[in-house]
Amino acid sequence: MNDADAARAVRQWREAGPDLVVLDGFHALKHALRFGADVRSAVTSDKDAALALAAELADDLTDAIKESVVEVPAHVLRELVPRVHATQIAALAVRRGRRINLDALSALPRPAPVVVLDNPRNLGNVGAVVRLAAGFGATGVITTGDLDPWHANAVRAGAGLHFATAVERLSPDDFPPGPLYALDPEGEDIRSVTLPDDALLAFGSERHGLSADVRSQATALLSLPMRPQVSSYNLATSVAMTLFHWGGPAAVPEEAAAPEAATPP
Repeated sequence: MNDADAARAVRQWREAGPDLVVLDGFHALKHALRFGADVRSAVTSDKDAALALAAELADDLTDAIKESVVEVPAHVLRELVPRVHATQIAALAVRRGRRINLDALSALPRPAPVVVLDNPRNLGNVGAVVRLAAGFGATGVITTGDLDPWHANAVRAGAGLHFATAVERLSPDDFPPGPLYALDPEGEDIRSVTLPDDALLAFGSERHGLSADVRSQATALLSLPMRPQVSSYNLATSVAMTLFHWGGPAAVPEEAAAPEAATPP
């Protein structure tokens, strides 16, 4: 353990501003690096274990993690991150720029849908949907309402994949262009509809469903197949079913699937 490096890392954490987000755990750091995040500080209480994880699960990032991750005492890590991840790794990264996200969301032609979460109430659900959207290659995730989709709990649930897609909070008046398909139990069976690549796919809140503003903008209301007397699906499950019906990302060569890893701090 290098005491000077550890002291510098701790100072960076304690002086972190609102533009920095916490990456909680090895997988969050791995995904952030793979998708070009500007990682400012990464700490662990067991660097040997971190390097072993990298060798096993992300050998493409072993060198970056070796250079960037600083070992600190376990009690210091607990002070910086009260709920320490099982992998004993945490990092700070610069939040992806709003202008970059807005440009990606509004660019046409759009190769994949945008997921809209209308006034979600659970940050864990938001993160789970971001993870799904990134995996399916969706253009991005928009939330309405007062929850910040970049809140630490959402980023934790998203395993760092906020950096793999455009995640922003917008009002319905500011939605990007494209036909809006809103999921609603009274809608047309989704299996009878082909979802275009430029679609916006809207999902209501876990408790209250679609807001009047989003419903009024809908090109069509669609419903997911559901057995009678079953009241609803989990939000992330609904998004997954809808994206699967859309069709998923086009096949691309593995070497073109992700940008180069970010340069270590």
